[in-house]
Amino acid sequence: QVHLVESGGGLVQAGDSLRLSCAASGRTFSRYAMGWFRQAPGKEREFVAAIRRSGSSTVYGDSVKGRFTISRDNAKNTVYLQMNSLKPEDTAVYYCAAGGIATMAVSTYDYWGQGTQVTVSS
Repeated sequence: QVHLVESGGGLVQAGDSLRLSCAASGRTFSRYAMGWFRQAPGKEREFVAAIRRSGSSTVYGDSVKGRFTISRDNAKNTVYLQMNSLKPEDTAVYYCAAGGIATMAVSTYDYWGQGTQVTVSS
């Protein structure tokens, strides 16, 4: 069992940066691949980024490539999402998730946080 808590969301202007954090409970954090997803009102949950257990490999959604960076610190049981050059269309609730493999599919993740709101004004 993994309990995930996101933080770092807020209201920013277009072009600004934010760093989201996701703290995981338990001693097994390093056994899980981690992902970030987002969901805007009226839209489906969208893949943002994922990182392998060791942090050796990452994958990104097309809409955030080159602007967002996912990283993890297994010693701190935390995964991060650095978001640069934010756009109004990045506005959404951002969720972190833990699963067996680092994929883009929502269904492959077993544990989810409650989400943190990111709002980007134009």
